[in-house]
Parts: sequence; C-alpha cells; structure tokens
Amino acid sequence: MLAVTGVPDEEHVEHVVADRQRGGDASDPEDRKPQSDEAHSAFTPPLGVPLPPPPEDEHPTSEFALPNGVAEPEAEPEERSAFAPPGGRGVPIGVHGPPAHPAFTPPYGMPLISLTKETPWQDRMRTMLRMPIAERPVPERMEKQEEEPALPVPRILDLTLRIGELLLAGGEGAEDVEAAMFGVAHAYGLARCEPTVTFTLLSVSYQPSLVEDPVTASRTVRRRGTDYTRLSAVFRLVHDITTQGLTLEEAYRRLAEIRRNRHPYPSWALTAAAGLLAGGASLLVGGGIVVFLAAAAGAMLGDRLAWLASGRGLPEFYQFVAAAMPPAAMGVALSAGQQYVHVQASAVITGGLFALLPGRALVAGVQDGLTGFYITAAARLLEVVYLVVGIVCGVLVVLYGGVHIGGGTLNPEAVLQRQERPVIQIVAAMVLVAAFAVLLQQERHTVLAATLNGAVAWTVYGALADTAGLDPVPATAIAAGLVGLFGQLMSRYWYTSALPYVTAAIGPLLPGSAMYFALLNFAKNELNTGIASLTKAAALALAIAIGVNLGSEMARLFLKVPGEGALRRAAKRTRGF
Repeated sequence: MLAVTGVPDEEHVEHVVADRQRGGDASDPEDRKPQSDEAHSAFTPPLGVPLPPPPEDEHPTSEFALPNGVAEPEAEPEERSAFAPPGGRGVPIGVHGPPAHPAFTPPYGMPLISLTKETPWQDRMRTMLRMPIAERPVPERMEKQEEEPALPVPRILDLTLRIGELLLAGGEGAEDVEAAMFGVAHAYGLARCEPTVTFTLLSVSYQPSLVEDPVTASRTVRRRGTDYTRLSAVFRLVHDITTQGLTLEEAYRRLAEIRRNRHPYPSWALTAAAGLLAGGASLLVGGGIVVFLAAAAGAMLGDRLAWLASGRGLPEFYQFVAAAMPPAAMGVALSAGQQYVHVQASAVITGGLFALLPGRALVAGVQDGLTGFYITAAARLLEVVYLVVGIVCGVLVVLYGGVHIGGGTLNPEAVLQRQERPVIQIVAAMVLVAAFAVLLQQERHTVLAATLNGAVAWTVYGALADTAGLDPVPATAIAAGLVGLFGQLMSRYWYTSALPYVTAAIGPLLPGSAMYFALLNFAKNELNTGIASLTKAAALALAIAIGVNLGSEMARLFLKVPGEGALRRAAKRTRGF
C-alpha cells in the first residue's frame, strides 16, 4: 500500500483548479485536454493566473451592464409609446371612450357609433354587418339576462338559425337574412358573431375571444314555400327581439306559434286567384270578356294540375310544365275556332304566362347579385332558368301540335299591338296585383297597399311607353324603381319586409307578351325572330329586378337614419382586375 503524505505542491493545485473550472476531474488525464473551443474562452484565466474575486453584490454583473462611471438614462413615462402623440399634442377629436376590442383598435380609438332602437332593425343590422368586428358597438345586455351566469350560446345560435331558415325559405334576400341573424345574435350578447347565407345553407360562427375556440352551427333549408304572412311575422319577431329584449323562452314560443300558423287563404282561394291573375293579364294585352274567362279557366286548370304533380312528389320543373299546358291548349282551341268565335286567342296564352313567370325568384336573384352575394345570386338565377325552361317546354309542346294540326292562325303581332284603354288597363292591373298578393299568401291588410303600388307602377309605365313613346325597357325600369321605392318606404314604416309590397306590384310589368312571342316563333321554326324576342324578354326581366333594387337603395340613400353614425359599407371596386 502506498501512502500519500505531505502537502501537495503548487503545480498540482493549479491543475486541480483548472480542471474544476473546466468541469473535469484532476485524476483523469483525458479530462485535462480541452474538449472544445470553450476551453480557451476569453472568460477563463490562463494557468498561473488566480481567479478574480467574486462581486460584492448578490447578483453577478452581465456583459450588458453599464460601465463604471456611466449614469443610467432616465426612464420614459409609460404612455410615451410608439402610438402616443408627441409632446404638446393632445388626443385627436373623435375619441369618446375606451374601445370595445383593444386588440384590434387603432391608436386613437374608434368614433362612437350610436344606433338608436327607434331605427328599423334592418338599417341598424345592415350597418353593423358591413363593419369589421373590431368596430362594431358592444351589445347592450338586457336586464332579464343580467342574472344569468353565462350566455347559452348553443340555444342562441339555434334560434338564430331557425329564424334565418324561415326568412330564406320565404324568398327573402341573402343580405336581409344575414342582417336578421346578426340582429338576433347581437341582441342576446354575442358580439363576435358572423352569419353566412349561401342559397340553401345557413351557418353562424361565434368566437368568445381571441384565445377561445369558435362555436359554429349550420342549418340547411330543405323545403321552400311562399307565405308572406309568415315572413312578416318573423320580421316582427326580430324587431321585438332587437328592441324589446325578449327572453329566449319568449322568442322560442313565438317562433313555434309562427310555424304552427296555417296559411291565411284556403287552396280554392289560391286557385281562384290564379284564374283572376291570368284574366287580368289578358285584359292588359287587349283581350275582352271572352278572353278573360278563357284565360281564367286555363290558369285554374293548370294550377290544379300543378298541385296534383306536387302531391305526387314530382320536382318543381315538371309542375311548371303541367301548369303551362292548359292555358296554351285553351288558346290553341280558341284560335282553331276563329270562324265561330272571333276572339284574340293569343291573349289567352299570354295571360297564362303571366301567372307562371317566376318574378319573385328573379328579383331576389338579381338583388343578391347587386349586393355582393354572387354564389346565392347565381344559384337563384339558375333556378329561374330551370323554371322558365319548364314553362317553355309545356307551352311549346302544345303550340307545336296546334300550329301543325290547325292552330296556325295564331298571330303574336296582335298581342304586341297595344290598345289605348287606360281605365280598363288600370283596373286590370289592380285585379292582377290583388290576385298575385293572394297567391303569395300576404296578410289581408297589405293587399290594398300592394294593389295601389302596382296601379301606380302601371300608370307610370303606360305614360312613358304609350304617351311619351319611350322604349319599353327603360320605361319598365323606371316603373319598377318606383315600386321598389314605395315598397321600401312602407316596409320601414311598418317595420316589416318589403317583399309583400313589391313582389305582387311588379306583376303587370312582367314580360309575358315577349315570352309568348318568342315561344310561338320557336314553334314556327323562326329561330332568329324567337331569339330576338327572348332577348327582349330577358332585358325586361332584368330591368324589373334592377329597378326594384335601385328604388330600395334610393330609399336608404336619401332618407337619414336617426342616430346612425356610420353608413353601410359597400364592396370595393375591382378597378378592372
């Protein structure tokens, strides 16, 4: 055994100190070798140089510390950030309070937006819907919900979707449906809420905050029907929710009552209204009492056939084919018996077409396109094309057989020769509009207003087209613009939808004569003339839709909304790219 005695020499102590500084063991010769460039770091003293004494303070000084003798600069005040105004400058005018969402708020905040509840909810929600989320006013919590510990988000979203489903199924425009959905969600405290409408799909997304997961719900509209009484009831429900603070239980109860309500008119009244509509349209184009009765009989028979096809589960395309055949057959039969009864048989078919043209879907489709909902607009316009093709197929089958069998004396030019009968035509237009309003299942107190609106539209059209000699397309657009303007004013006064006052009123302006002219020329194999007439019918239809939308926008453009601090933002121009 070898015993080690005595004090270790100075060289051995220096090696042990150096090894300890490198984290190694002095007993291992391999550890004395430098393992990396860190072994010769500038912070390690060389051999033979003693370690510097530890600092007197508790925390060692880093390389970022100030040298001795250099004074520490004065700290700037906390409010002097990059977004703070320079010295001597105050906060700009327009800052009225703390922003609703600081994470998205610009340096000087947002102007205070005051949207009074006396304003129709359509205007308030359209204004807020086009705003970025950060600029929307914070929803005012209702007193009845202050005691609740948390918002029932799933129930609010479900109520929002059910209300949007009824509106979309009733033919309301996509912008108004989104405004109603946003109004309901905002009234119940969901600030970060985004509704979306795409033809038959409804969805709504709510994000509680920037760090929480969003909650999204959707609903699909499977069946659509025309019932403007139910549509008006839903508008009143949204108005009460956004202004009176209904609880969720009260809103669900009223929504269930709206769904359970039966249609205001029985089926036999709808069939009679279809006959009156066709008869009134036949008087507009120059027919007499015999033509009125024949057109009414053909339209009622077609309506019954359409109901039969619907009961058997046939698609809507075939329902229109079945509904278009009886009026055409009635006109061909009267034309074949010209030697016995001298009537204007072409007016019978024209009156039947007035009762079938999908003016409601056309106006809604063009309105969606003009307001920026291009997918929904394309789908609705494609639906209009399918329905018109169904009408064309039903009429062409009958006309083709009638022209080649014995009904070749049909004279479409006689239909287009307008006769000066202003009193009879105004009365016929009012009958047409009233019958159309019944077919749309409108409330009884709105039928008179829609009838007067349609009479004014036809009077303006007659004065421009017949008296002033203006082209039918701009005359139709001007008359339709008045319909949209008056309809929007009445809807704002009654806090309801504008469709009951607009859709039926455009009935006398529908291009039934041009459509019949095109179909008859197709049946006679005169394609050029038929295409020209069909193009004119399409131009008249677009003039109606654009005029109605322009009239509605004029009402919102020139009428000052009380308490509204921001206007509705429109889509940006693409500038050609």
